[in-house]
This record gives sequence, structure tokens and C-alpha cells, in this order.
Amino acid sequence: MAHMLNYNLAVPDVDDVGVLSALVAEGDELDVLVRAVDDWSIPTPAPGWTVAHQIAHLAWADANALSALRTPDAFGAELGRAEAEGSGYADKAAAAGAAKPRSILLDEWRAGRAELAAALRDTPWDHAFPWYMSKVTPALMAPLRLMEIWAHGQDVFDAVGVAHRPTDRLQHVASLGVLGRALSFAAVGLPEPADPFRVELTAPDGRTWVWGPEAAAQRVQGGAIDFCLCVTRRRPWSETNMTATGEDAQKWLEVARVFL
Repeated sequence: MAHMLNYNLAVPDVDDVGVLSALVAEGDELDVLVRAVDDWSIPTPAPGWTVAHQIAHLAWADANALSALRTPDAFGAELGRAEAEGSGYADKAAAAGAAKPRSILLDEWRAGRAELAAALRDTPWDHAFPWYMSKVTPALMAPLRLMEIWAHGQDVFDAVGVAHRPTDRLQHVASLGVLGRALSFAAVGLPEPADPFRVELTAPDGRTWVWGPEAAAQRVQGGAIDFCLCVTRRRPWSETNMTATGEDAQKWLEVARVFL
């Protein structure tokens, strides 16, 4: 689940990078995969979670995001539950959803993600609403949901032994990963390094995506998919083709995350 600190992002007034259409496309791609999987009790890399748990988690998170956006006061009760239940909070919800018949769970996930995408599209892009440990806007929630679909989707692709084809949608996930550097260090009780970082990632189409000043001594380089696998904690960076130049850059890849 994406517990995220407030990044204080300067966001545009509208979705000018197509993240909402990317969000819909990411959900549709996972939908095609899970529709072809008859047995949703297959275990995934997440301990104790089956394919059904992964889809239940996504459906539940979409429902929570919709509640936070439309009825922020009522969403406060969900925040209270999260605090009371602690680490078992997401597991309990996933187990409840996974117990539903496959066809019902699939319908709920489809309807919920479509409703959320429409609600985000109809809300001012900079409208703040509550989320776990922070406030968010549609400009941040849209890539957050895309990131979660991609990451939990990766677990399902791994579970069924199908290659997860990288797309340009990874740029939205990678951007969250870059923005999450402070969160990554804070999560392990370390101050964020003061020096600037340079991130250079090879996109699926061969272009290079870059963040940070060109002369920065701390550098992270590699394939976009490897960086995304690393920051969503689907692969340790030692099992990817990522390279880190500088002690702080190496530490970042060790602790990198986009959620708590």
C-alpha cells in the first residue's frame, strides 16, 4: 500500500503528461493478464498473497482513494483503522477481498478503477484531499495509482511466469522514484543527503530520461525498468543492471522506495 509523505510537488493545473490515460492503460494491461488466469489462488512473490490478494488490494486501494476524494470526512475512519491495525491493515483487507468469488472481485476492481479515473479527471488537478500520512492531489494520486498497479502487476506477472513488457508509462513510476529519495532515507532513519543527484535511465524505446544536474557527483544509471523494480521494492538493486556512483547514490538504491 502506498503510504507516502507529502512531496510538496509543484504541479500543473491540468494533466499535461497523459498520466490519466496511462493509468487506465496500465489497469487494462493487468486486466488482460488476470482474465487469462483461471486459478487466482496461485501464490505471488508477496508472502501469503495470491493473485486474488493482489487484485483485492488494488480494488480496495482504489475504493479508499475514491472515498478520500469524495468524502474526506468519512475517510477519516479508514485512517483510524490504519493506525489501529498497523502492519496487518493491508493484509486483512486483501484477505477479505481475496475470499470473494473471482468473477465478483474482477468486476469490483474494473468498476472501481474506472470510477476513480473518472473522478480524478473531473477534479481540479491541484485539489488537495487526505491520504495516509499526507495530503495528495489528483496530480499525485494518478501516478501513485499507476505505480501500484504496475508494482502489484509485476507480482502477478512473476507468479504466472509471463514477461512484463516495459512501456513508456514507466516514466511516471520512475518520476515518483526520483521524488521519493527523501522518503527512502527517512524510512530507514537517515537524513537526506545534501548533494544533488543525477539520474539517467534508458527508456524502453532507447531514449534517455534524466533528472538532476548533469555535473552531480552522485549518479544513478541503468534501465528504466530496473530502476522501477528497485524503487517499488520488487527487486534488490544488486539483482538489476543499475549502477550507482558515489556513496550516497549507492545507499539510496539500497533503501529506495516509493511507499512506506
